Amino acid sequence: MDTEDFLAACLRNPVNDAIADELFRLALPDAWIVSGCLVQTVWNVLTSRPIDHGINDYDIFYFDPDTSWQAEDAIIRELRSRLEKPDVKIEVRNQARVHLWYPEKHGLPYPALRSSTQGIDRFLAKNTQVGIRRSHGGHEVYAPHGFDDVANMIVRRNPGPNFSVEIYEAKARRWKMRWPEITVLAAGEGT
Repeated sequence: MDTEDFLAACLRNPVNDAIADELFRLALPDAWIVSGCLVQTVWNVLTSRPIDHGINDYDIFYFDPDTSWQAEDAIIRELRSRLEKPDVKIEVRNQARVHLWYPEKHGLPYPALRSSTQGIDRFLAKNTQVGIRRSHGGHEVYAPHGFDDVANMIVRRNPGPNFSVEIYEAKARRWKMRWPEITVLAAGEGT
């Protein structure tokens, strides 16, 4: 699987396509559709399941130096009013402010970020370290580890400062129930 194959599969999900268009129109700074909604769409394409099978929500990252909750909440409300429907849940996070709440919520360190892609780099599983966004020339894709794990349906941990065995294993169990074809590597394997 290459970048074009990955992007084509992701955009077969009309929700991903609509989010990409809306983020482009709004011109949110450093905005990306990220993680599970992309990988799970690809898994659904690979396994011939309904395109939205198993997708809990659609994650959006952006990076705005205004780290106030009020500013982030205004963006969340705006995007939800434009995108969220009864069967579509979106999760919007300003990556410039994650370090303000993450340690208290999860009990783990979370150094401040300088971009949305640094937030993508911190995902617990390497296969979910992906993002797409629309640009003037088409689309951009961010995938620091490429697409082999996505295409081969492999889940492996991403060691880092906020890695949690408990959270990784819970996510992997949930994914394995929905996509039994995936191979989940134990938290200590295959980094």
